[in-house]
Amino acid sequence: MGVVSRGPDGGPWQNGSGGQAGTGPHLRGPKQDRSRATRQRLLEAAVSCLAEHGWAGSTVSAVAERAGVSRGAAQHHFPTREDLFTAAVEYVAEERSTALRTLPPQDRRTVVAALVDLYTGPLFRAALHLWVAASNEPQLHARVTELEARVGRESHRIAVELLRADESVPGVRETVQGLLDMARGLGLANLLTDDAGRRQRVVAQWGELLEGALG
Repeated sequence: MGVVSRGPDGGPWQNGSGGQAGTGPHLRGPKQDRSRATRQRLLEAAVSCLAEHGWAGSTVSAVAERAGVSRGAAQHHFPTREDLFTAAVEYVAEERSTALRTLPPQDRRTVVAALVDLYTGPLFRAALHLWVAASNEPQLHARVTELEARVGRESHRIAVELLRADESVPGVRETVQGLLDMARGLGLANLLTDDAGRRQRVVAQWGELLEGALG
């Protein structure tokens, strides 16, 4: 039978074979916080690794080392390589979407620039490597197709909100989608050369076009 002692508040602290010490919410909290922090480090490290080394050069071990955790800890959170990298791209996409949603009302040229920025930098590069890998890896294909559809829908929805676009007007939905397709194309071009000047001119032109098209 466990030995019962009294805590500072007069309540029982259970020890011994029937011990309950160390299982209260006040002790579970820090452990859960550490687990969340580890998961976040892994996700961020996975995106960086994928952006820098591509699918072939991105392993669970490489990500674990970059995140400063053991391979076992990485596999505890993400049992498979596919789990890790699809979750990583989704996580960072959600972070970017959250940042976009918090933007204050702005002119459409500024909104266009913010949307174009979605398709430049490490996130887009990482996502592109994952997309290409999915075209050749059956175990990735279904998951990445579903992920791309979700991210695409969310990007479109945010664009509509930020641009204050009325999709009940014929042609507006296609105009918004055309903007996102253009942004993706600029992102692809940016993978090989940094053509910031041309990108700025295209953004300015699209801002003017949208003022006329969206009213």
